[in-house]
Formats: sequence, structure tokens, C-alpha cells
Amino acid sequence: MKKAGKAPQGGTGKKKSHRVSNTILVLILLAGIAIAAYPAFSDYWNSMHQTRAIQSYAERVAEMDNEEYTAVWEAALDYNRRLAENPNPWAMEDEDIEDYERQLNVDGTGNMGFISIPKIDVNLPLYHGTSDAVLQTSIGHIDGTSLPAGSVHPDPDDFSKVEYASHSVLSGHRGLPSAKLFSDLDAMEVGDVFYLTILDQTLTYQVDKISVILPEDSSELSLFPGKDYCTLMTCTPYGINTHRLLVRGVRVENDKELLDVRVTADALKVEPLYVVPFIAAPVLLLLILWVVLFPGKKKRR
Repeated sequence: MKKAGKAPQGGTGKKKSHRVSNTILVLILLAGIAIAAYPAFSDYWNSMHQTRAIQSYAERVAEMDNEEYTAVWEAALDYNRRLAENPNPWAMEDEDIEDYERQLNVDGTGNMGFISIPKIDVNLPLYHGTSDAVLQTSIGHIDGTSLPAGSVHPDPDDFSKVEYASHSVLSGHRGLPSAKLFSDLDAMEVGDVFYLTILDQTLTYQVDKISVILPEDSSELSLFPGKDYCTLMTCTPYGINTHRLLVRGVRVENDKELLDVRVTADALKVEPLYVVPFIAAPVLLLLILWVVLFPGKKKRR
């Protein structure tokens, strides 16, 4: 009797080859989705950390007693007063830097408060200095400029009067794939307002000038006698970054009826439609992998 021959192996080989090809295609698909989703996911992730930074700062301020609070606030105002009398505030010695880093640093992280810009839907923490670590996720205060505590306004009937000049300059990146930051700052117009929340006080600034300067030009960042200014700075043109866009605001009296500064950050305002894809995508991809790697067996007749 002849022995039965073995079943041909070609079909099994083709199935394996087909499965490998499908696996490669799925991996390519996964990589493409990951690359496409990175900016949105990274911005969402950074926003959550921004929210925590703001909430942590607010909680620390709430824990301060009146004596500690007054001491911190008065020290910041005194710093701005001394800076206004300094003929060259940009030349900072080691002791000047140490003095600067102590100011408004109530939680030990360098967080000075936060900025709210309703026009472009931005709420972000403010930190000392403009290091890469700060500017990748937050807004940095340029040392050598006044602290974001402003000046003293002695006449409640004439808020334009100040005891000494103050000009705080805040810098933020534009166009980062990982965070929104000042990407929409070019949408600001003269007359728009933005708010600084320092400790538990709100300072309102109304945009009075928008300009573009070269990086080495600091004339627009100087103190102006009798003025309480705050300038927001970012790179321009978008993606080219050869110049600096300056949005300057002059301090105005708070409008209690219109003021709506919320202790929140962008993450708390993310629409559900933006969050759903991050939940649905992994489920969909798992289903695709299951179908490709574990296809159902055909029934034999």
C-alpha cells in the first residue's frame, strides 16, 4: 500500500505571509495616527499640568495669613519701586538675581501667578525667567523688567496716576506642536484687555499699542515715566521667528461687572469632542489588530 502523502504547505505559508503584511500595514497605520494625534494630545497633557500649577498656586495663596500676604505683596511693590530708580536694570549681579527669584515665589516653584486673555481663550501660569523649561509649557517673566505686580495708584478717581513707572514683560512661545501658549497673540487688537492674577489680586491691562521689533531692540521694553505697562511678547512671523511681536497694555481700573478671571487653564475647557478620539482610537485599533492577527477559521464543508 502506498503511504498517504503530506498535505501541501503552500496555503499555510501564504497565510503567514499575508498576516505579516497586514501586521506591517497596521503598524504603519498606528505610527501615522500617533504622529497626527501628538500635537492635540501633547497640548491637552500640558494643559492639565498648567491647571495643576494654577490650582496649587491658588491653594498656597489661600493658606497665607494676612501678615505673610502683606509682606510678599509689599516686597514686590518695593522691588518695582527700586527697579524704577535703577539706571541700568538689565545689568543684574548674582545678588540681584537671588533677590528677583525670591519675589512672589510663594510656593517655591517660581510660579508668580497666572495670565488670562479672554480674546484668545488663554489662561496660563507665569514663572520667573525665560528658560526652555518654562517656555515649553508656560509664560515666562523677563528678568530686568518690573514684576507683574504693577505700580501703586494713589488716586482712585484718576487711575492713570502712578507713584513710579512699571513695565512688566511676559514672553511666550508661538507655534509649538506641544502647547498653544501665545500662538494666537497676533489676533489681539488695540482696546482688548488681559488680566494678571498675582496672589489673589487682579490687575487689568488694556492693549494700547501693538508693534514688531528686532530681537536685539529693547527700547519698547523699557520703563516709561508715569506709566504702568505690561507687554506680552512672542516670535513673529509665524514659523519664521525673525522678529518679535509686542502687545502692550496699560493698567486700567478693574471693571467688577465685566471681570471674569477664572482659576483654570486650557485643559479644563477642552470640549468632549476633543477627548473622545483619545478614548475611541485605542479601542478601534485593538479591534483592527484582532481581526488581522486572529482571523476567524473557515468552516469545512
